[in-house]
Amino acid sequence: MADPAQLNVGVLISGSGSNLQALIDRMEDGSVPARIALVISNQPNAFGLERARRAGIPACVIHHRDFADRESFEQAMIIALEEAGVELVCLAGFMRVLTPCFIRAFHGRLLNIHPALLPAFPGLHVQQRAIEAGVRFSGATVHFVTEEVDAGPIVAQAVVPILENDTSETLAARILKQEHRIYPLAVALYAQKRLRIEGQRVRILNPTENPAACLIAPNPPAA
Repeated sequence: MADPAQLNVGVLISGSGSNLQALIDRMEDGSVPARIALVISNQPNAFGLERARRAGIPACVIHHRDFADRESFEQAMIIALEEAGVELVCLAGFMRVLTPCFIRAFHGRLLNIHPALLPAFPGLHVQQRAIEAGVRFSGATVHFVTEEVDAGPIVAQAVVPILENDTSETLAARILKQEHRIYPLAVALYAQKRLRIEGQRVRILNPTENPAACLIAPNPPAA
């Protein structure tokens, strides 16, 4: 029987679901005080559906091609999420841009993870764009979803150095490992009611901070 004190999370996927798996793992080991009430995929062959099945999590396919327009597709997802009692929705590799209809239905309760250090490099092909721009760091960002794509208030970020011989693939692989760390962190903070949105900023209650922390790339020579 589900613990009524736990946060009910819905996860939207389109593909392999590696971030879904990270959430499942951290919920199972108790790091994230929440449970996944429903997984929805807009792609019937998404491997993330198999991940949900193995974990005993309810999952369904709502294929966007089965609907006449985006609004009716999203309305079907809203109904399914509400019927499952979902309180927080996590986008985990969900490859559809959501309309204001869906975003407003879950205002302040909709998270996304993006493989760049927002507000830099929103949109697509972000690893290649970061390499071409010559920046020394990239990373991942968990943020609340707003009607402007990749522009919502930021909850958590992880920083990854860009190495001299990086390709978009090698950089993406290192960033993905950090995504698997910060997405569960962000969900845990939400479940613990430690996040407060103030305008464009997210305040974290009782944060753990190290004022001396810093990263330098390339590494400075040893003294």
